[in-house]
Amino acid sequence: MALPVLTRAQRQAALEKAAEARAARAALLAKIKKGEMSFADLLDREDEITKKTKVSQALRAVKGVGPAKANALMEQAGVDPNRRIGGLGAQQRRKLVDALS
Repeated sequence: MALPVLTRAQRQAALEKAAEARAARAALLAKIKKGEMSFADLLDREDEITKKTKVSQALRAVKGVGPAKANALMEQAGVDPNRRIGGLGAQQRRKLVDALS
């Protein structure tokens, strides 16, 4: 399927929207990194920014969790490496929270 042809104004609007989403996602992950929000609290959120955040990024934002540990936790919980928070099932969420506790 071919990508739609966008006008210059449409392309600019799309770029601005993407930049806003990246900034909001970075702010959300920064809260986790600073300890202002727990990983469990993040999973309880229902907004679109949270739902579209990759699980691996969210786990790496937790203090003491790097790429290797994040991958191990995701494998242990049965979560695909490319999964986003909005696509997690209840059991996967519970397993991840329990593993971080």
